[in-house]
Amino acid sequence: MPTLLAVDLGLRTGLAIYRADGRLVSYRSHNFGAPARLRKGAPTVLAELPDLEIVVIEGGGQLAEIWEKAVVRRGLCLIQIDAETWREKLLYAREQRSGLQAKQHADDLARRVIAWSEAPRPTALRHDAAEAILIGLWGVLEVGWLERVPPEVRR
Repeated sequence: MPTLLAVDLGLRTGLAIYRADGRLVSYRSHNFGAPARLRKGAPTVLAELPDLEIVVIEGGGQLAEIWEKAVVRRGLCLIQIDAETWREKLLYAREQRSGLQAKQHADDLARRVIAWSEAPRPTALRHDAAEAILIGLWGVLEVGWLERVPPEVRR
């Protein structure tokens, strides 16, 4: 079954993997620590996912270029967005009045996605992993793997 990888860029990177049925399979946070380690690590992350077809990256700059090169080298579809793109679709305006407020609502929404997907429950959920989950949810909606946000997730 094809998969989608969502990446919340940073040296501490959030990663979320979705199946073609729109459900979250796994998520994690990975601290690459330095651009040189990310250059080596990004291709490894992609290689661990043999059914990977689509990579959605939030962010830009030097770190995005590292991921972009690794994605292109594998011949995968790349979608690059900014935070406002997924936040507009998944969060209400009142939930985005401040960055801290948006992160809190993103955490709540990510936990509902985890529960709906029946993915392993977190002992702790870092904000980069939570945001990767929502970047991935935006991605599966965008590519048509899901028609709409499931009612169990929306509230």
